[in-house]
Amino acid sequence: MQGNIPPEAQETLQELQSLQEQAQQVAVQKTEAERALREAENASETLEEVDAEATMYQEVGDLLIETNYADAEEELKNRISNLQIRVDTLEKQENRVESQFEELQQELQQKLGGGVGGAGGA
Repeated sequence: MQGNIPPEAQETLQELQSLQEQAQQVAVQKTEAERALREAENASETLEEVDAEATMYQEVGDLLIETNYADAEEELKNRISNLQIRVDTLEKQENRVESQFEELQQELQQKLGGGVGGAGGA
């Protein structure tokens, strides 16, 4: 079927496929960041129920290190903030890729349909 597609349309089709792969990668990263954010928020809610004087441990690699309430709380707040920024950034990236994908789809349709009177041609 690609033999019937003009070379410029084939190039656009390859760009579309690349953008689709990129969109899938961004979606996976966003899902992972959202999961991590939910986990951190749950941990923060759980921490609120813990006595501030209780002995606490923080996971550092394969080790559990003793910590205090204030340090644990600060660590969680920072983690939540960083993860929220990550989710927001990935959402913007996802929207940008989606927009590029839609533009390329229209461009491809114009190239395959002859592009008669198409606005903003390449």
